[in-house]
This record gives sequence, structure tokens and C-alpha cells, in this order.
Amino acid sequence: MAEAEEGNGWRARLGRALKQVGPARLLLTLLFIAGGLYLALFSRQLPLSAGAERGLYDWRFYTFAERVLEQDQRITLVTYNDQTLAGLEKRSPLDRHLLAQALRAIDAMNPRAIGIDILIDQPQSEDEELLQTLRTMHTPVWLAFASSAAANNPDQVAYEQERFLRDFQRRASAGPVRPTSIRQEPDAADSVVRHWPVVRQGLPPLMANAMTSDHPEFRSYTRGIDFLVPGTSRRDEVTVFANLPIQLLPLAGDALRSQIEGRYILIGGDINDQDDYATPMTRFTERQMKGLEVHAQMLAQQLDGRMPAAIPTWVLWLAAVTAVAAGGLTGFVDLRGWKLALALLVQVGLLAWLPFQLQAMHVDTLDLPAFGWAGGWVLAFIGVGTAARSIGSEQRRFAQSALGKYLPPDVARQIMRDPSRLALRGEKTQIFALFTDLEGFTKLSHAITPETLSRLLNDYLDLMSDIVLKHGGTLDKFVGDALVAFWGAPIARDDDGDRAVAAGLAMYRCGEEFRANAGADIPPIGVTRVGLHRGEAVVGNFGGEGRIQYTALGDAMNTGARLESANKALKTIMLVSDEAKGVSTLDIFRPMGRIVLSGRATPVEVWEPAPDMDEALRASLNDLWRRFDGGEAAALVQLEEIAAVHKEDAALQEFVYRLREVGPGGHFVLGSK
Repeated sequence: MAEAEEGNGWRARLGRALKQVGPARLLLTLLFIAGGLYLALFSRQLPLSAGAERGLYDWRFYTFAERVLEQDQRITLVTYNDQTLAGLEKRSPLDRHLLAQALRAIDAMNPRAIGIDILIDQPQSEDEELLQTLRTMHTPVWLAFASSAAANNPDQVAYEQERFLRDFQRRASAGPVRPTSIRQEPDAADSVVRHWPVVRQGLPPLMANAMTSDHPEFRSYTRGIDFLVPGTSRRDEVTVFANLPIQLLPLAGDALRSQIEGRYILIGGDINDQDDYATPMTRFTERQMKGLEVHAQMLAQQLDGRMPAAIPTWVLWLAAVTAVAAGGLTGFVDLRGWKLALALLVQVGLLAWLPFQLQAMHVDTLDLPAFGWAGGWVLAFIGVGTAARSIGSEQRRFAQSALGKYLPPDVARQIMRDPSRLALRGEKTQIFALFTDLEGFTKLSHAITPETLSRLLNDYLDLMSDIVLKHGGTLDKFVGDALVAFWGAPIARDDDGDRAVAAGLAMYRCGEEFRANAGADIPPIGVTRVGLHRGEAVVGNFGGEGRIQYTALGDAMNTGARLESANKALKTIMLVSDEAKGVSTLDIFRPMGRIVLSGRATPVEVWEPAPDMDEALRASLNDLWRRFDGGEAAALVQLEEIAAVHKEDAALQEFVYRLREVGPGGHFVLGSK
């Protein structure tokens, strides 16, 4: 029970806060939060933030990349370099006679597998020698293949070149030669190679996947390349892979066996300004990497089984929501000085530290929106913080002006513009005085706990107050469960009568809904009854120098209160005096006769709003009452016949009873029954 009451209290406070923010600022705040969440989820796809995300990833990767102090003993690069080309006096295409000689020398030293990152895509005079060498190889050879299809490698090979390439590989397939894809997939925005390429339809397996069957899960792997970074030994910086100029192989004999035997051999170009790729390390080392070395890096990663753990999508969503919620909560809480500085330091530090920590734990952070988290946090902090400060500003202005909690907005605005209105004075004016009462409230208060009573009463009065303010009325006071309000001051409107009647009906209906939804553990709550009268009253600020109240005094208020009390005797829900009905444009009233209110001597003609009654029946009741009041006895007979048909209408039965008792032109004194 206590938890439910506390929850209702939070909901009520939240509702009031939302009203203070206002729809426009609330919409703007929600847009900031939604924008923050979108940024925290999709910053890698947004033009203005994707660059920051790539830069942060490169920083994280370079910081925690594995440094190697010794060369990889499993992979050797055999390359055409600029010295090779100078000695051959031939630059393009790469000399195939030398390639054939090198392949024979390598094959004799028993390597594990050979990958050739050279496209044989146009005829040369040395082709037959190279084909003969490939057909007689003992070592598995993977020969580079590229497709001219738009989704594959159209920039590397034309259609005619692809035809020759396919035919050459077909002729070489008599030996242990198979095609392999040498496709790389740099990021389109900055041409940096960060992730394994997607295996496209129509292409053979990637070179790294083709050369080894270790860790077959890499055949569908497309996340980050886990580059090995050269470290520094005590002697000098080492390279990750041994790199042998291709021209040495035919001459060295067994001298290079230790660099070849049992290793994976990758043959390709190491020529200045050709086949260069930027990597995550490039922005820090200014060194680009040859495509052949990128293939070697992927092969080493697969051989090691270094597959960084993927972050599940739901975790990324949860992290984004958490970051945005933290920013919003920090903006909402009224923190100042060192407390605010500490909160900012802790959260900003956590947002900055967590992506680096995940990278250090060998988690793949390539698609992690680190900048998006921080940006989402900032947007939520700004949006919610601005709304919260606007609430605080409103509350401070409200408190500083010493206005009562239930002062209507119209009066509050006038006093804010002109503080002299706080002077203790009043003025006579015509008002519509409205009183409400909750039947059986005293009995209810003895049947439930004080905490429950307080909650119910506060919720009920909140609802009633909202109705008054919505209909342009001025809240006067609360007396227990009773609410007092008036229309016509400080601002009078032509439709004040209609507003007051509509408010009274809305309060009754709202009261019915409130008691129906009060809860099974709450004793039955009575109906809400309303009294409305129009008359003269003195309206203004009354009280003392320490506390004022904008209120109305006079006979109009007393009459309204007595009309509300008369509902019980007349079995009605709302009684409206003839003075109030007379200035209303609503045609919804049925007669309730002429009565003398408690403590009064002068009769009052009263009416009950009955908008749900059939219009013809309501008109008939009005006509018959006027005729009977004028002396036509037969009209009473017709009224009795109508009452007999509508026995469920207790107010109608009571009305006919009073007419029968007092006769034409008479009045009924309450308490005489």
C-alpha cells in the first residue's frame, strides 16, 4: 500500500512538472532526447559523426594493438620491389619468368602453401613457362583472381582481362593451383582498411581463408582486422613478417630454406606508390601497408584464432539508452558547484574509458558508437536540463511573488506584471459562485488510514482543480473535501455562466469516475454534488501582511454553499439558481421548483442541468411546471404520470412530491419534510 501511494505521489509530481514545462518546451525536450538516442545508436552512419567514430576507433586500436618483438615464423613475404624492377628493366606487368623461377625454388624448400597476389590477366611471352611450373608444383598454390562485376573488383580488372585470367587459371589447374580472391574493402569515407572484406557472390574464397583450414569460423567473419603492430626490440624495430626480394630465391639455393620451409608464402608487389592501403595505425605512424601485407595480417589473425568478441545489438541499445538516461537524469537533478563537477567528471570519464577498456579486453569496437554515446549524453543533458531549469525558474518566480498555491493563472500573470495588486483591498462585482462537496467524506475518513485519506483527497482535489482552471474559473479555497471557485473575477467573460455550468457537470462526472476507480480496498465513496449561484460579492486580496488570499466574500458565496447543501434533500447532483441560469445560453436545465434554503427566508427558484435527458421531455417538464405554478391543476396530473414512467429518477419523484405539497405558486422550506 505504501509503495503504491509513493508511486502515485511520484506520478502526480511528474504530471505537475510536465504541465510547468509546457507543451512546446516538452516537445523540444523530447526531440533532444530522441536525437540523443538516435545519435547514440547510429552515429557511425551519420555524416557529421562517422568521422569522429572512425578516428576514435583508430585511436583505441593503435593504443591496444598487439606489439610484436619477433617476426612471425609462419609467414614469409616474397616481393617484387623497386630494386627488382630496376634489375629486370621491366616494370609492368611483373616478370613471369622470374616468378616461375622463384616458384620452383620455393617449391623445392617445402613450404606449407603459396598465395600469389599477382593478377595474370594479359598474355606474356613467359606464360608457357609459368604454366608449366604451376602444373608441376607440389605445394598448394592460390592464384589471385578478380572479377569485373560491379560488386567485386571493377577497378582492378576489365572484362577482357577477366576472360584471360579465367582461361589462364583453367590451364594451370592441372597442377595444385586454385583461384583466390584478393579483394580488400576499405571504408568508403576515408579509404582505410579496418575490416575483413565480405565474400561476394561469384568470387573464390579470400586468400587468408583459402590458404588454411584452421578456424573455419573466419570464412564468414567480416569484423575488424586485428593488425599486429611492429614493436621495438633492444636492437631495432622489427617487422611483423620476413620480406624476401623475389630475385634472391633462384640464386640462394638452400640458404633461405629456414625462411621458406613449413611456412605460408605470399608473393606480390612491394613497389613504391602501388597497392598501398591506409590502416588504423596510419594516422599515428604515417605508414601505409601494402595489400600483400594486409593479406598476411589476416592470415596471421586466422592462424592465431584472434577473433575479437562481437558486442550484441541489444547491449549496444542498452548502452545507448543508459547513456542518454544518465545525461537526462544529470540535467534534471538540481546539482551545483562541486557536486555537478563531480557528476560530470565521473560520467564523462566513464563514457571515455569504457570503449578503450572494451578494446583492451579484445572486444571488437569497430561498430561501437563511442562518440554517439557522448553526444547522446550531451543532447539529453541539454534538453532535460533546460526544461528542469525552466521549471525551477517558474517555481522561484512563483514563490518570490508570495502568491498562494491555488491562485489562478490569470491573477498570477496580472500580479507578476503589477505587484501593486497585492495590496489588501477588494471590489464589488457580479460573480458565479460554485461550491462542491463529496458525500460521506467524514465517514470515509474514519474508515481508512490517514496516509490513504491524504492521497485520495489530494488526487480528488487535483482533478477538481484542473477542471475549474480548464474552464477559466478562479480557485478560491479548499475546505476539507469541498472546493470553492468562482467566475467573473478578476477577469469577466461573456460566457462565464456557460463555463461555470459546464465545469460543475464535469466535476460531477469526474467524481463518478474517481470513485469507480478508487480501488477495491477503498470503502465506497459518495457522489460529488455542486451548487452554483450568480450574485454580487466583494472580490480581492484579504488576509494579513504575512499571508494573503485572493477570494470572494458576500451573499453570493453563502447562497452557492447552501445550494450545494440542498442537493441532498432534493436528490439532485447540481443545483443552479435562477439568477445563474438566466444568463446562461445553455438549454439543458429542468425545473426543481422553488425552495427556501436553510437559514434563509426568501424563496429561490432552482434548476438542475440535465444534458442527458431527452430534449422533448425536458421541455415538457418546464412547460408543465410553469402551467402548474400559474394555477393549472391538470398540469400536476401530467407531471405525476411522467414521474410514474421514470421511477428511477429520484430527483423527479422528489420534485413532484414538493409540488403536490406546496401547490401552485408555493415554495418548499427545506427541513420541513
